[in-house]
Amino acid sequence: MIRCGKTAQTAISIMSLLAEHYDNGASRLSSPDISKLREQPTTLVAKLLTQLSAAGLVQGSRGPGGGYWLARNPDTIRLFEIVAVFEREQDKILCPFGPKWCGNNEPCPMHDSLAEMDRTWSAYLQDTHLGIFVHKPRTKARKA
Repeated sequence: MIRCGKTAQTAISIMSLLAEHYDNGASRLSSPDISKLREQPTTLVAKLLTQLSAAGLVQGSRGPGGGYWLARNPDTIRLFEIVAVFEREQDKILCPFGPKWCGNNEPCPMHDSLAEMDRTWSAYLQDTHLGIFVHKPRTKARKA
């Protein structure tokens, strides 16, 4: 089970933009460009790109013509890999009634619903790749 806080959400936003521009490293985006396009603070974007690079998810180069690009094809990078760089996995659901209820007595009234949402979210992160962000031509809606 893994949560997805603001930092991880911002990292997905950055990675989705790199996926939109993916072409095996030929097209590169600078951290100021990413910051502007995703409306995020430049310092935060630069920090997250450094962490994503250390995790092997992006590559970068400095100087003229430099910038960042995905280290792998977007279809091979799972959202879970991005989130895992910034969030730690937890072994149990955090009960809104506090730690003394679930696990010590009957499960709280929300336990089963929270457990199901957690399974669904974890499966989504594991099964979804950055390829969903790659521009694909839209089909025209048919008129009724």
